Amino acid sequence: MKARLLLMKVVVVMLLCAACFTSCCQSSSNDPFEQNRRLGRGINLGNALEAPKEGEWGVILREEYFQAIKDAGFDSIRVPIRWSAHADEAAPYAIDPAFFERIDWVVEQALSRDLLVVINIHHYEEVMRLPAKHRERLLALWTQIGERYQDQPNELLFEILNEPNGSMRADQWNPILADALAVIRETNPERNVVIGATSWNKINTLSQLELPEDDRHIIVTFHYYDPFEFTHQGAEWVVDSESWLGRTWGGGLMDERIITADLDRAARWGEENDRPLYMGEFGAYSKADMQSRVLWTAFVARQAEERGMSWAYWEFCSGFGAYDPVRGAWREELLGALIPAE
Repeated sequence: MKARLLLMKVVVVMLLCAACFTSCCQSSSNDPFEQNRRLGRGINLGNALEAPKEGEWGVILREEYFQAIKDAGFDSIRVPIRWSAHADEAAPYAIDPAFFERIDWVVEQALSRDLLVVINIHHYEEVMRLPAKHRERLLALWTQIGERYQDQPNELLFEILNEPNGSMRADQWNPILADALAVIRETNPERNVVIGATSWNKINTLSQLELPEDDRHIIVTFHYYDPFEFTHQGAEWVVDSESWLGRTWGGGLMDERIITADLDRAARWGEENDRPLYMGEFGAYSKADMQSRVLWTAFVARQAEERGMSWAYWEFCSGFGAYDPVRGAWREELLGALIPAE
């Protein structure tokens, strides 16, 4: 009898240890700081699924793009998606099943190559103009997205809304992001969620961002395009940007100090608030000279890495593109700035 009791105790202890080990492994694998480290060096699949219709902006995603990204040494991709163009405008705001299947394919292409993938709501322009009116539709989109992908591995991350701007000021955005996060948590209680501040995810509005203190499965994002008159010279969608043509970035002491001061400010916010930081966009438009683009891109990327930040370059194969889709090859100077040879 004593031997049997002892054996039962041993079995119970072993089962408890196994449960604790499994729990610890699951927890650590989804730790936001660790997952942010794994996001590492990423790239945006821009100008495709955030267009009103895929292909309208010149980019249709192809399977070989995912392999090219993996082979080049990237760790993750960020997928901008205009869900609002593919969902009903009246309740229950159903998302087009065919569009969902297209996103399923994108997620599978990334995950099957061991690339972490961030999917967001991008270019929901109506919610930026009329936040209160479109709040319920935004939440309905996240209800559907959360339900659709609740069984996907932790390597899939959600980003609530790209670059809150316009009328989506902090007093509007903070309660909406809390509601959206609560909706996501109904089906994805521990998935890491990416959230940024207002004014186009600027560093200087991080201080206005309010996050639920008890939800630690959050990665905070910011976007970086300064000096803007250099990175967006000649950009067709920016008013008067033609007058900026010819701006260069030489990496001199003053040029570098501006960037390091900005990233230091972001890093301090992250440390003070115990949140990992993800530079979800940065890049210089193709109308800037290539040497300046390469110098700026390499400097920003290395400085972010030195501060423990992950990043995603904007973007893969369009106006900022590091990849030439016509030649089917990387622009080696830009790729070298992003993924330097060891």
